[in-house]
Amino acid sequence: MAATATALVMREVNSPLSLEDIHLNDLRSDEVLVEIHATGICHTDLSCMNGNLPASAPCVFGHEGAGVVVKIGSSITHLHADDKVLLSYAFCGDCEQCTSKHPAYCKQWVPSNFGQQRSDGSFTLSFPNGDPLRGNFFGQSSFASLAIVHASCVVKVDPECPLDRFAPLGCGFQTGAGAVMNTLDVQPGTSLAVFGAGSVGMSAIMAGKIRGARTIIAVDLNQDRLDLAKKLGATHTISGTDEDIVKQIQAICPPLGVHYAVDCTGVPAVVENAIQALGTRGKLATVGASTPGKTVKVDLFSQLVFGRQYVGCCEGDGQPEKFLPYLIEQNTTGNYPIEELIKYYPIEKYDEAISDMTTGKTLKAVLLWK
Repeated sequence: MAATATALVMREVNSPLSLEDIHLNDLRSDEVLVEIHATGICHTDLSCMNGNLPASAPCVFGHEGAGVVVKIGSSITHLHADDKVLLSYAFCGDCEQCTSKHPAYCKQWVPSNFGQQRSDGSFTLSFPNGDPLRGNFFGQSSFASLAIVHASCVVKVDPECPLDRFAPLGCGFQTGAGAVMNTLDVQPGTSLAVFGAGSVGMSAIMAGKIRGARTIIAVDLNQDRLDLAKKLGATHTISGTDEDIVKQIQAICPPLGVHYAVDCTGVPAVVENAIQALGTRGKLATVGASTPGKTVKVDLFSQLVFGRQYVGCCEGDGQPEKFLPYLIEQNTTGNYPIEELIKYYPIEKYDEAISDMTTGKTLKAVLLWK
């Protein structure tokens, strides 16, 4: 029997959200019905809302959900009603990348996470009058009090797990940490530069500290963020307004620059600086999602003779069912204090939360449904 829920609905791209009643359609065998307790707001949500990333409307976004299992599909055996769960991204589980433990590069990753519908073209949601409503965003659309979630997204956690704190692990936080720990595999005693000290960049900084990087350089336009980055593990900070960012990094890590770098901005000019700030055989991972079609200029000769690498990094190249519990453990032991980044908003104040995220007033907003 179809369920009803309250959700944040976007009627048109680049228009305000509204809190509305919706219907959830019948659960499929590979899906889970989850009562949502908290949802992090990610910049990917905002970029789809404002049209910088492709999305269709009307729809429900949200892809950093956390809650409690209400019902499971007939083919699911590893979950049960009342299990506490975090929600991450969707993947097929069968393609070459999934079976080689890199589900973030699943063959079906784009349609599964950005398609806003099931693989057969059906919708998980509808309006009360029966009109179709796009959902299935990152396999979940968790800007809602209830969500139909693809089983691949669901990560079971301990009963005592604080869902409001760990909801943002599903995308943003795991992306920053995974860029450092998985894609770059930062080694002890090395140097790391992080361009963009938002929530993803702060996660990367904390991960660099966990990995034992000797030098961690944070680059950002906001001095308050640079101060927080210093508290969380950065050894040096540089203002993004400086014209000599590359020279400053080279002075800190002579002669050419850092061993590793993470770009969290997706801004071509920043990416170009990050490449130039790499030392010999240095490696840069970009995690900032830019509008499709944007390009960067690379000095091919320097790239060749210095052996530099520039790679993409999706979702931190992590396996959520393993990586999220690891990050929870690191938080519990005090090594990964994500609570320093989070501000909570009751769902009725969703407009304020979105505004604070858009302006940068808040690093990570978490909506509370319960």
